[in-house]
This record gives sequence, C-alpha cells and structure tokens, in this order.
Amino acid sequence: MTTRMFRTVVLAAVAAVTLAACSTESTASSESTAPPAFDGSHVSESAFALAVDQPGVTVLDVRTPAEFAEGHLPGAVNINVEDPGFPAEVAALDPDADYAVYCRSGNRSRVAVDFMSQQGVTQTVGLEGGISAWKGDVER
Repeated sequence: MTTRMFRTVVLAAVAAVTLAACSTESTASSESTAPPAFDGSHVSESAFALAVDQPGVTVLDVRTPAEFAEGHLPGAVNINVEDPGFPAEVAALDPDADYAVYCRSGNRSRVAVDFMSQQGVTQTVGLEGGISAWKGDVER
C-alpha cells in the first residue's frame, strides 16, 4: 500500500512539473511578440527592438556625440546624459510620449531613465546591455 501511494505522489509531482514547464514556455512565447511596457525597465535586445518599432516611439541615444557619430540606431536622437545641458533637454521632452533609451552598456541609460522619471517623463524603456548588445542595423 505504501509503495502504491509513493508511486501516485511521484507521478502527480512529475505531472505538475511537466504542466508548469509547458505553461511557462507558452507564456514566454506569447510575451516575446508583444512590445515591453514603457515603465522605466531595461529589457533585452529583442524586446527593445519591439519597443523601437512601435509607432510614435522616440529613440534616445544618451551617449556622447562622438560615440553617436561612430554609429547609432536608425532615427535615434542624441542627448548626452553627461552634458550639463541634459536637464534642459529632458525638460523639453513631451512627458506623455514613449521613449526607448540606450547607451553603450546600459549604465548611462539607467541614469537617464531615472532622471527622466524624476522629471515626469515616465514612459521609458531602456536597452539592457546597451548598443553593445544590439544585433540589428546601426547607422554610421
């Protein structure tokens, strides 16, 4: 009797794990085709690409002008987070618009997104790993 109950518990556990794995896989697949929320988070390159493709999204490159000149995402606007004029440039942004923000490695874009949020520009998404993680086209 104990062996039979043990087998039943093991079988139930295996079934539960299998169903959970299938459930997670289908959720991940459906999420990969939806653009990320513009909530200040930093997302993968593929999720960022979906964000950039949304109508009306402004792509902000917060690197230096020299880095921007070396190559940037198509249509990107350069506002250098390290420039003393950065706060004024953020103040000129539409606080109701969506912004996809990136830098070289993701550090400066985090600073930029945090500052933008403090200034009321909250509909942002950053590129985890920066342009170094980007595998798509780059304008030169």
